[in-house]
Amino acid sequence: MPGSGLAIRDLGRMRYADALAIQQDLVEQRKQGRIPDQLLFVEHPHVITQGRNGRAENLLASESALRSAGIDYHATDRGGDITYHGPGQIVGYPILDLREWKRDVGAYVRAIEQVIIDALAEFQIMAGRITGCTGVWVDGRKVASIGIHISRWVTSHGFALNHTTDLRYFQYIVPCGLTKPVTSMREMGSGASREEVLAALSTSFTKHFGLNRQQLNRDREGAAFSYTETYS
Repeated sequence: MPGSGLAIRDLGRMRYADALAIQQDLVEQRKQGRIPDQLLFVEHPHVITQGRNGRAENLLASESALRSAGIDYHATDRGGDITYHGPGQIVGYPILDLREWKRDVGAYVRAIEQVIIDALAEFQIMAGRITGCTGVWVDGRKVASIGIHISRWVTSHGFALNHTTDLRYFQYIVPCGLTKPVTSMREMGSGASREEVLAALSTSFTKHFGLNRQQLNRDREGAAFSYTETYS
């Protein structure tokens, strides 16, 4: 049954627009029940994205200044305000049919937060939440942002975890509309590799969404790994 599992793929580095097109195609296939749930990992070149609730004043640079800095800009249909994606950041795009989990948007966001919190704990980083603020935080600094879109209970967009991210690029925005500092795993002293973090996130994700690992296969299309999960 197409809807009985989860396929996880690492797309490597990919332009935001190209990854968005892949998401949109998979969302339509998921709505039709042609494929199982998906979790895509990707790293984007420098890009700033504005959510549907974004405020123009939270973009602190002109389009010409962004171009000069080599940063793309995209308006999106996800929730949330403005954020930055770039090299050294691990972006996760879950495409799940919440009718097969919980029809509860708040519970879904909290579960994504917990996935990241538990994954970071594997690297001795004690992260948590801040009341009234979406995302994952360490000592008042934001290490991961979350922005989602849901259509007919199928999710898209997702989360961005600052792994070895160059935090100077956040100077061009007010991240997620909040005047709070950002941080990264590297800034906190972690030397974990990208592959190690992807593995921790995958394990945590399958745990919190009630999945059991079945098999691991190399992705013939060049992704670092691809494996299938089935619901317990």
